Amino acid sequence: MKKFLEEWRWTIVAGLGIFLLALGIRIYNLTILPVFVDEAIYIRWAQVMGAEPTLRFLPLSDGKQPLFMWILMFYVRRLADPLFAGRILSVASGIGTMLGIFAVSYLLFRNKFVSLFSTILYALSPITLFFDRLALVDSLLAMLGIWILFFGILTAKRRRLDLAMITGFLLGAALLTKSPAIFFVLLLPAAGIFLKKPKDLLKLGLLLLVTYGIGYAMYNILRLGPNFNLISSRNRDYVLPFSRLWTNFRDPFIPHLKDVFLKWLPKIGPWPVLMLIAIGLLTTARKHWREIIFLGSWFIIPILIQSEFAKVFTARYILFTLPPLFIIAGAVFTAPRVVLAKWGWVFIILFAITSLKFDYLLLTDPARADLPRSERSGYLEEWTAGDGIREIADFLKHQSLAINHQKIVVGTEGYFGTLPDGLQMYLNENPEIVVIGVGISIKEIPVGLLASKKAGNPTFLVVNKSRLGTDPDKLGLTLLAAYPKALRPPGDREFFLKGPQEILYFFELK
Repeated sequence: MKKFLEEWRWTIVAGLGIFLLALGIRIYNLTILPVFVDEAIYIRWAQVMGAEPTLRFLPLSDGKQPLFMWILMFYVRRLADPLFAGRILSVASGIGTMLGIFAVSYLLFRNKFVSLFSTILYALSPITLFFDRLALVDSLLAMLGIWILFFGILTAKRRRLDLAMITGFLLGAALLTKSPAIFFVLLLPAAGIFLKKPKDLLKLGLLLLVTYGIGYAMYNILRLGPNFNLISSRNRDYVLPFSRLWTNFRDPFIPHLKDVFLKWLPKIGPWPVLMLIAIGLLTTARKHWREIIFLGSWFIIPILIQSEFAKVFTARYILFTLPPLFIIAGAVFTAPRVVLAKWGWVFIILFAITSLKFDYLLLTDPARADLPRSERSGYLEEWTAGDGIREIADFLKHQSLAINHQKIVVGTEGYFGTLPDGLQMYLNENPEIVVIGVGISIKEIPVGLLASKKAGNPTFLVVNKSRLGTDPDKLGLTLLAAYPKALRPPGDREFFLKGPQEILYFFELK
């Protein structure tokens, strides 16, 4: 133990500092960003699943795997803020990913500097910080992916049954998290590159069968719930047919690759990490070619396949591919000192400056952060962003107290998503407040709300400006509050179609 502490003392101290830094910036102002549409759905599902045992497979109704919600349902009611509860799970997943990056990088390069630097790259990168602070399944998938990679390498190097079984349990958890876990299934055999003798290939193949057997046995637990078939049907809604390859393979392949390498990674990678990756590749390719090929395949193969076949492609869909990329960037510390001194430290300093500046804005004023267009639109500007929902929920709670918990009815645009799930998420402990969806385009007062008002219930309507198809004064609506979202840029298409700013309106029926 004494020898271990002497050898690892400074690494432990540095690692603890990185851990505290990463945890601090991920928790600070955790709910500053408004609830996003998928967050509202997942958290609401977890609340319902926790309250009703017969609905433990509720996410299957939308073709989603439930592991994230299964974890969240055990503690979401124990925390006052459900949004904080959901996001803290992603924070924990991000920390788990960091630990996995340290473990994989040390296993491959046996260099403490590489491991620490790879970890701090992940900790500070704006793209990982942004998504590790959202109640989405992608951070959990990334964490499981890096640990599958770690135990997959160990299984190949040591060819032990217990390691193959651990890999299988992790693979099963990933398959229960999100469909892109199929990439882990496809990429695990690449660990065979670390075999020293061809005769070990058969044993590794048998161990992989054990891994796959455990993984898919866990996945088939989902057959116990209804709507298991919807997973495959919903996946088809997001994936282009294979025939795309010989009809028009360049579209959306080329545009999606441009998004990854010309927009997302340069902006929120940020760009200096790409230079560090290039240096890491050039200086380690000869000595550590197996490691580079293996790590590179876990990044580039999912990117290429998703770019070719994904109908919808946003930055969070590549999150699970990034940990191997940060390890390659961390390998810059295996470069000769002259190369590191001449170029490496320049880009390390630039990475720190650009990342910390971006991170500061994400933590204090996200609307000022230079997010990629698709991310800014979805998380800050459009109906998918839940500005004002928490404030409306607080008003309704106070209103309920004022009238001694009598029935209150709230109509919202839509039937599923940011509204009404966002409101129901905050009003979970207030059954006297009934939230109902009333449609997408509101041109007249829905019959249900008119009936509620006639019955003497306080009745309200929550709707976005773009979904309100008439003058609210003509409908007899009294505006109680308006919650503007982030401004759209003047050159954006939505700017011309819907105006410079989306607004969430809160009306009362009089």
